[in-house]
Amino acid sequence: MTGEVRVAREGALAWVTLSHPGKLNAMSRAMWRELRQVFTALPQDAGLRGVVLRGEGGHFCAGGDISEYPSFRFAPESLREFHEDEVWAGLQAVLDCDVPVVAQIEGACMGAGVEISACCDIRIAGESSRFGAPIAKLGFPMAPREAALVAAAVGNATAREMLLEAAVFDAAEMKLRGFLNRLRPDAAVAAEAEATAHRIAALAPQAARMNKQTFRALATAAAVPPDAYAYASSAEHREGITAFLHKRKPAFTS
Repeated sequence: MTGEVRVAREGALAWVTLSHPGKLNAMSRAMWRELRQVFTALPQDAGLRGVVLRGEGGHFCAGGDISEYPSFRFAPESLREFHEDEVWAGLQAVLDCDVPVVAQIEGACMGAGVEISACCDIRIAGESSRFGAPIAKLGFPMAPREAALVAAAVGNATAREMLLEAAVFDAAEMKLRGFLNRLRPDAAVAAEAEATAHRIAALAPQAARMNKQTFRALATAAAVPPDAYAYASSAEHREGITAFLHKRKPAFTS
């Protein structure tokens, strides 16, 4: 199973659910494409006033589906296609959504989970949730536009710790660092996210959409260096992913 992104509509609200059973909702390539499709369609609904984005089964998203990586990550062309045409296209669709998006964050919020939640307007997390992007252990960097997105949301210092030190933070620390709007007991996260979406839905919908357009206009796009994906065929990249898939510690050499 490659996972899926599901949508449920109730009144003026929509619930978008990341679902990849057995993988803590890790994002497959198919899920990235579905995320784009879902968030491209949502703003076209004039009656929609709020979106709750969540994961299934007590976790938000544990990152990318690493089991797929050997099939495309080791060639610059296919690696660029993945990040620019699939991952970034999905993230951009969330960023471009004129309807306010509330992130309901539970459990693991790692890598792709941090990126997706960074695209949301209000982030509400459970006390046991964890955040990070420890891809240095896998032998590769974060793609340029994704890194810019994360740094803008979590702060430059936190992004550097996540990417250079493979640091993982608890929810209380991420609240202190300004990434989270609200922290709740795990059992209360879903109710708080829904209540937040209902409060948004009760306000002026045109003003909400215009505010989102203003915020988007104020953001600056990061340029992608021409050699950003040249590392695809490197031994370090291959070793990091191979070690993970074989459940051993990577042996990185200079």
